[in-house]
Amino acid sequence: MAMFKILVVEDDADLNRTVSSFLRQNGYEVTSCLLANDAYNAMYNNLFDLIISDIMMPQIDGFEFAETVRKINATVPIIFMTARDDFNSKQRGFNAGIDDYMVKPVDLQELLLRISAVLRRANIAQSKKITVGSFTMDEDARSAMNGDEEIPLTAREFNLLYKLLSYPKKTFTRVQLMDEFWDADTNATPRAVDVYITKLREKLSSCADFEIVTVHGLGYKAVVK
Repeated sequence: MAMFKILVVEDDADLNRTVSSFLRQNGYEVTSCLLANDAYNAMYNNLFDLIISDIMMPQIDGFEFAETVRKINATVPIIFMTARDDFNSKQRGFNAGIDDYMVKPVDLQELLLRISAVLRRANIAQSKKITVGSFTMDEDARSAMNGDEEIPLTAREFNLLYKLLSYPKKTFTRVQLMDEFWDADTNATPRAVDVYITKLREKLSSCADFEIVTVHGLGYKAVVK
């Protein structure tokens, strides 16, 4: 398997070394930069799979860095790792196009979990395919295959299932799913989601690799077996 390449941009040299060596020990190829300008230079010569950046850095701060990266590369995932815990900083970060936000001191094991989650989502977004065991969904072809058997899904069924499987174990409320997959002017109630989930479960009855679980009082989540 090809190694994922991570760019770490952090002006605290000790923390930069700690994070970079920890990521290398866990199988990532890491380029470390102390300043945003060094990071730009590194990006000219390399394609990175993920960027981890501080906010408070001399010359160019993390917000400006993230905005510039987004102009060059719309899809590379960016995780902010910062001492700033205020909502405004988080809002500015997400508005600049980052994918995740961690407050220092950062737990390195949690950083690993977040990196793999962000990379998995980025990978799904790029390939537009989801594979769970022998079940495959292809967003471009709008097809769902369980082994060799194609499962006929309506557009809304496909979108609902694709969403649930993109974020396994994450609970989506009925209202969240309604907001995303039903038009605002619809007369449908959140119970319409239940009807769709019931149909999906019937169509997926032969699929043993995951199940759509009801989270009582909340909504639904996909659980991979």
